[in-house]
Amino acid sequence: MAAPAELITPGEVIACHTVDDFNTKLKAAKESNKLIVIDFTATWCPPCRFIAPIFAELAKSRLDVVFFKVDVDELATVAKDFEVEAMPTFVYMKGEVKVDKVVGASKDEILAKLEKHAPAVAAA
Repeated sequence: MAAPAELITPGEVIACHTVDDFNTKLKAAKESNKLIVIDFTATWCPPCRFIAPIFAELAKSRLDVVFFKVDVDELATVAKDFEVEAMPTFVYMKGEVKVDKVVGASKDEILAKLEKHAPAVAAA
């Protein structure tokens, strides 16, 4: 099995297609001590399709944060565990703790929560 750090690629949104894959990669992300943002999405959801490229750009620019994408139809049990009731839902985690949540495709709200929980470091 790959080392935990090898399971997480900075700059990418990590898509998980099985519960085992999600659990393994989430465990590795938790061990990284970085903020984790999980995008609960669905292929049939227009707001999800709208926000997806923005979420991908955030992943590229915020290497200090781990970004996940979970399709609620593929991983319904994971969505249920995280109490997802609408799409898109963004869950913010630090370690084992859920620290925040955004329901809806509000770029401003997603950015505000990201900045609240993982302030960007200004270049010197």
